[in-house]
Amino acid sequence: MLLLALDTATPRVGVAIGSGGAVLGEISLAGNRRHAEQLAPAIRYLCDELDVDPGSLSTIAVGLGPGLFTGLRVGVTTAKVMAQALRVPVVGISSLDLVAYPARHTSRLVVAVLDARRKEVFHARYRPVPGGVQRVSDYSVDRPDDVVADLMAGGEEVLLVGDGAPAYPDAFDRLERVEHAGPGFTAPSAAALVELATARVEREEFEAPWDLRPIYLRGSDAEIEWERRVS
Repeated sequence: MLLLALDTATPRVGVAIGSGGAVLGEISLAGNRRHAEQLAPAIRYLCDELDVDPGSLSTIAVGLGPGLFTGLRVGVTTAKVMAQALRVPVVGISSLDLVAYPARHTSRLVVAVLDARRKEVFHARYRPVPGGVQRVSDYSVDRPDDVVADLMAGGEEVLLVGDGAPAYPDAFDRLERVEHAGPGFTAPSAAALVELATARVEREEFEAPWDLRPIYLRGSDAEIEWERRVS
């Protein structure tokens, strides 16, 4: 089973191809909000390098966000179009889950935080369990100070993953009993998407392309600006 994994929820573009849950090849690009220009060439390059005929793909997996509106839409739309053209199922997984999963070997509470711009962050909490992490909160969007205050009140040892904490150091540096996972854990992992999506396919937990829905949590910048003007 060949699976193509895509995530464009953050400024990075991630593409991977896997078989049986193992990653055959992966590309990660600093997209700088050029997702539409970079995603298709990255897919073609990876298929060429691995000598994979796109027609042999059996599943498309995609990060559903939450994330930056334009980039997220590029990834989800690409996944839907490819799945429909190839007549294969699609698996969608939250991009916050893809940030948290590589940190599964810690004993701390894992808090995935992604920069949502407009002085907000997307976030969720996870506890390590055998073989992975279990989400123990809703996906949310809040101000960094509010997230930090809530974590301080909990008093637990925390491992921060994602690009949200580095984006707002004045807030997150106030946390005690906290560890920052580091630069290798700032973006959703396409390799994690291969592994998690493969497990879902094996359980037959996939969707038809037309049923796939991104996780936005809030409106686009244009919608937010329009609401501000008319309020």
